[in-house]
Amino acid sequence: MELRIRENILPILSYSLFVMTFTHTLTHAFGNMHTSLFPILKQEFSLNYQQLGLIAAIPSLCQTILYVPAGILSDKFGSKRMTLVSMVIACAGAITASVAQDMWTLTAAVSLLYVNTTFYHPPSYSLVSRLFQPKDRSKALGLHGAGGTFGFAIGPNSISILMGIFAFGWRQIYLFWFIPMFIGVILVFFIKSVPNEDAEIKMDAGPKQSQATKLFTVSLIAYLIFNGVRNFAGSMSTAFLSIYLVDGRGWTVETASLVTGMSLMMGIIAASLGGFLTERIGEKKWMFITLTVSSICYGMAFLIPNTLTFVFFYLAYGFFNFLSMAAGSSIMARLSPNKQRGLGYALYFLPGSIGASIAPMVGAYIADSFGLINIFTASTLVFMSSLLMLQFGVKESKET
Repeated sequence: MELRIRENILPILSYSLFVMTFTHTLTHAFGNMHTSLFPILKQEFSLNYQQLGLIAAIPSLCQTILYVPAGILSDKFGSKRMTLVSMVIACAGAITASVAQDMWTLTAAVSLLYVNTTFYHPPSYSLVSRLFQPKDRSKALGLHGAGGTFGFAIGPNSISILMGIFAFGWRQIYLFWFIPMFIGVILVFFIKSVPNEDAEIKMDAGPKQSQATKLFTVSLIAYLIFNGVRNFAGSMSTAFLSIYLVDGRGWTVETASLVTGMSLMMGIIAASLGGFLTERIGEKKWMFITLTVSSICYGMAFLIPNTLTFVFFYLAYGFFNFLSMAAGSSIMARLSPNKQRGLGYALYFLPGSIGASIAPMVGAYIADSFGLINIFTASTLVFMSSLLMLQFGVKESKET
């Protein structure tokens, strides 16, 4: 049989994947920055738990409103163009945050930074999933995901370094990150290969690889619910983690940011490694195993009142959580028709955004009514329950 390989199939290490991974890092550098700063913001602006919950919830609500339009626009105008739009929005958000003098201006700035991710995710994941053959897709998405987790990690770590060593104010940190974001805009502009369909290897007289022919299936809906429930648990706890470590365990803001950043830093290795292991073990099976271990480690971190034990289990939680990333995005690529890949990935992130817009307020209610530690107990239970939807609701469809 003669193999015909489409000309725009790229090697794993290519300029396009490098740029998309780099911009994914920049996009998420702001993700946990404001929640890491909550102890400082709480004091400077005299905020209560409910107001902190609003700062965490409103940006996610903006994401929720715009995710589906962002996916549709990605399919209509192309991945490169919409990625550029997202980066410009991020630049505007960073500048706004650097001059914020009150809670509402800061909330508007963080909302712009979150809207950046709204417009970035559908085109970027769509582009990466199309650049590579199905057998290499999980590897590429793993590397791309590693860039995002590095961004999540480097944000809190930059707080520790810039405030602790260079005596930056929190506004200057946002201004600092404007510079690489602007460089990212230039790099995206020079991407040349932007395919409109999946890269494939086709065999004459051989079977073609199967792909989804319609978007809304039972498996897709179950998968979206699973993602929404799990992200709800994560958002409920993330918003108050820094305050818990500072007020509940007596840590400094810099130390809390460092540990949070270390957990996220695990994703640089774990997300990439997960992409290679996904190919060997299978998407759904690998995702279920890693998220089960991750959920157990998360619960153990808060159950045992010991600092070293907390650090160990919290880092393990992050590592196993990020091991599942490539499998998660690969499953979504399988469940999305080629011409609706942008919309598919918009739906992939939408449930998490909905949950994130509600979860901080639920977390604030739990903190006020039952105590701060019970936020993390509730999150553990939700993490574990979400796995039932993954196991029994999502059917595997293998490409042959």
